[in-house]
Amino acid sequence: MSRPRTTGAEHIPLAHIKRGIRNVVLRRFDPSRDSYAQLTTMLHLAFSRLGKMGLNCTCVDQDVAVTVRRAQAGDCFVVVSDEKVVGTMTLYASDSESACEHYHRRDVAPIRQLAVDPSWHNRGIGKSLLAFAEHWAATRGYSELALDTPYPAAHLVAFYRRQGFRIVDAVHFAGKVYESAILSKAPVVARTLAAWTHQIALPSARFVRFAA
Repeated sequence: MSRPRTTGAEHIPLAHIKRGIRNVVLRRFDPSRDSYAQLTTMLHLAFSRLGKMGLNCTCVDQDVAVTVRRAQAGDCFVVVSDEKVVGTMTLYASDSESACEHYHRRDVAPIRQLAVDPSWHNRGIGKSLLAFAEHWAATRGYSELALDTPYPAAHLVAFYRRQGFRIVDAVHFAGKVYESAILSKAPVVARTLAAWTHQIALPSARFVRFAA
């Protein structure tokens, strides 16, 4: 479903990471050095709060095979600290098979499996992942970046709305016990690329260090 990956250098803003946090990088998931099993475990941890709320999100208990399938269907990125995965997201092209009509639009790029290890919350990682997602979408010609989250998870809905997302629909996906809020926003490209002091080079360097 993904559009062809670019191979040139990409510059991304990473101004959200808190000072004092070192040895943290954002890069494309690499099966030769990263573990799908570890990624799955991190997703379980990140979604455990929702599971305790009775929300049967896929990431609450999905097996490794599901993680692999979902990651390989798009561009999967990870945030890594000392070789431990502490954050992730997978960026998709439009999804004509989704029950969400907003995802059918060819100018909309959905985000899936967006998660941050709970022990790394409140450090700016989620905001930085979304900032990168905006750049990824904008440089590929998408006019909207979209995601869904359980409506009962008010803390997540509020977080995404603070990042500029607006609610555009509500969908009850098959098998879920809750209704999902569909949130979307137009990606913003920084005015001056030269002001962005970090870069990600794909596929050669393939990582970017967060500002300490």
